[in-house]
Amino acid sequence: MHRLFVALRPPAPIRQLLLAAMGGISGARWQSDDQMHLTLRFIGKVDRHLAGDVHAALGGVHHPPFALALNGIGCFDRRGFPDAVWAGVTPHEEVKALRKKVDAALLRVGVPPDERAFLPHITIARLNRNAGPIGNLLEEAGGLTSPAFAVDSFALFESDLTHEAAVYSVVERYPLA
Repeated sequence: MHRLFVALRPPAPIRQLLLAAMGGISGARWQSDDQMHLTLRFIGKVDRHLAGDVHAALGGVHHPPFALALNGIGCFDRRGFPDAVWAGVTPHEEVKALRKKVDAALLRVGVPPDERAFLPHITIARLNRNAGPIGNLLEEAGGLTSPAFAVDSFALFESDLTHEAAVYSVVERYPLA
């Protein structure tokens, strides 16, 4: 079985800005450079045949290149407890349009739609209930911004869960044109 997701990979200078913003939360599991991405669509576990169909379907997605910029830091919570810290991006419209095209391609090969709300972001830390307060990070780095960066491709990733962390590997990269 293959555990797959579709994502955008920010360029190295943007990842460096994100790495520099990390810190100040005890017990946080900070993302490494290799883990930084903006998920367009989580697919989950699929067999070898469906993985091949997913790859072929994504190759048919056509969308023009666009630009994004980092725009602030926030957090998701689960049952009233902070769960993840993320960096936002702007503008959302092009990312959401690309996601719709990815969704449509996946639906054609039998991957059910994802009904969850979509907020374009890059996760920078995962938190458990023992993590320290996040207020300092939000105050100090909450205004995080960056110059615009080009988005000229998206990728199919495979996620391998280990005891230490998830390891992400690019299966295929798809150029935007």
